[in-house]
Parts: sequence; structure tokens; C-alpha cells
Amino acid sequence: MLAFAHNLSVNGPTPLMLGLAAVIAFLCAGTVAALVLPRLKGGAQFKDLPPRMASWWVIVVLVTGALVLGWQATAILFAAISFLALREFLSLAPARREDRAVIAVAYLTIPVCYVFVFANIYLFYLVFIPVYVFLGLPFMMACIGQTRGYLASTSAFHWALVTCVYNIGFIPLLMRVPQWDAPQAGAAGLVFLLLVATEANDVFQYIAGKAFGRHKITPKVSPNKTWEGFIGGWAATATLILLAGPVFTPLHGVGLWTVAASLPVAGFAGDVTFSAIKRDIGVKDTSHFIPGHGGVLDRLDSLTFTAPLYFHLLAYFSLATY
Repeated sequence: MLAFAHNLSVNGPTPLMLGLAAVIAFLCAGTVAALVLPRLKGGAQFKDLPPRMASWWVIVVLVTGALVLGWQATAILFAAISFLALREFLSLAPARREDRAVIAVAYLTIPVCYVFVFANIYLFYLVFIPVYVFLGLPFMMACIGQTRGYLASTSAFHWALVTCVYNIGFIPLLMRVPQWDAPQAGAAGLVFLLLVATEANDVFQYIAGKAFGRHKITPKVSPNKTWEGFIGGWAATATLILLAGPVFTPLHGVGLWTVAASLPVAGFAGDVTFSAIKRDIGVKDTSHFIPGHGGVLDRLDSLTFTAPLYFHLLAYFSLATY
């Protein structure tokens, strides 16, 4: 945080500060729209816009504060987010009475994973949930002796831990990247672009779908998704990444184009995949924790897919740290 303030005072506004200012400007415009649109004729369709915008302000303030304070604050914030997301998932997924001990162990994976983040032990983080928890939890469930629904339960636990804990944890891992490895805007700039591109992709797909959507892409899973919305959102998000990528990250050339082309697809995949899960369970939203948005997972569905992809593409093309 002190280095951030020093750079700001010596060099003027940093790319991160300018990016955050742009986000605040969009939030202000959205807040004005939230106040005006519901009052217009036919504005009933916008009645959920005010609570949505109020929630966006809270989200942006929390994330901005964490990014400015540094990697420790960001790790703590996303550990809390992982806990909330896992709690939502486990409250929805079918569970047996015998699984209570397994659920407790599942929650314990969060502090273990974030100890690896704080200790900056990437190798252990990389394999802990996908290998050792993947093997250990089914063994623990087998020791309980209840085989009814065994395969479905083990699959649900592993899916929950990978998406809600493991994949989200790549965000605070990015915050451990040193300044010399991401000189453009630091580690916070890497995370900033990921978050902005992922959320912008949702917005762009929604706008393009509303304006031009005709041909449904997944009618049985997410009837409002259209090819026009997907393609329009992909093109707009890819353009955003191509323009902002060199400002916030060391990406260039093939690496930049690869991230620009693949990240919007991953965001769409996350959205549709969680829609399928919710339809299977029979719920519209994972909870009502975030007014106007639904649950934490409703807000994170795309990010659970984009975060690991973005991290590993950055690591492959640009970062010496990983």
C-alpha cells in the first residue's frame, strides 16, 4: 500500500487508479439510470435496477479497498468469498446425514488453501484440492460406510471445492506476483483486468442479446442466451482485453490475442454451466445474499471459469513467477 501511494504521488495517476476511476464513472451512470428508468412509463421492468446498483457499489468498494491495501487484504477477502460460495453450494446440493463430518472437512480446505497463498507455496496450492482432497474425501466417505448416493455425493463435493475454493484462489495468487514481473500496473492490475473483463462480458452479452438476440444457444438450460448475444459479447470483451491488456498486464502478441479470444468463451461457459446446475437443483438463484443479484455464486459463476484460465495463460505467456 505504501509503494502504491508513493508511485501515485511521484508518477501521477497509475493505470490502476485510472481504471478504477472509469469503473466509478460507469457506476455513477448506472446509478442515475437506476433512479430514472423505473419512474418512466413502462419502467416496471427496471424495478430491480436500484438494488442491483446498490449492491454493485458495495462490491466495487470492497474489491477496490482490497486491491489498494495489497495481497494480504485481497487474500482475506477472497477467502471469505470462497467460504460464502461453498456454503451456498453445499446448502443446495443434495447431502446425506452421514456427510456432516465430510462437510466440516470441506470447509477446512479453505484455510489450508489460503495458508499456501500466504506462504506463497504455489506448488502445494496447485495439487492440494485437485489431487489430495480429490482422493481423500471419497476415502473418508467410504470409511463412513454409507454407499447410498456415494458417487453423486463425492462428485458434488469435488465440484464444489474446485469451483468455489480452488478456482477462486487463483485471484489472490495473482496478487503475489512481484512488481518486476508485472511492471505495467502491478499485481493489482492483473486482477483488475480479470474482474473487469469477466463482469463486462456478462454485461456485453446481455446488451447484445437484448438488442439483437434471435437464435437461442442453450434453450433447455438458459433460454435467454442467444448466439447474437454470445458473439456480440465475445467481440466487445475481446476488444476490451486487446485495448486494456497492454496497459494492465505484460501480455502482448500471441498471448494477448489468446486471452482476448478465450476469456469471453470461458465466462459464457461458467454462466451456462451454473445455470444447468441450478436447473437440476430446481432453483432460480443460489441464495438472496446479494440484493438484486441473487447469491454469491450467481455473481461468481463466470469468474470460476475465467480465473484459472486467465492465471495459467498469464503464467505461460508472460509471468516468470509462475
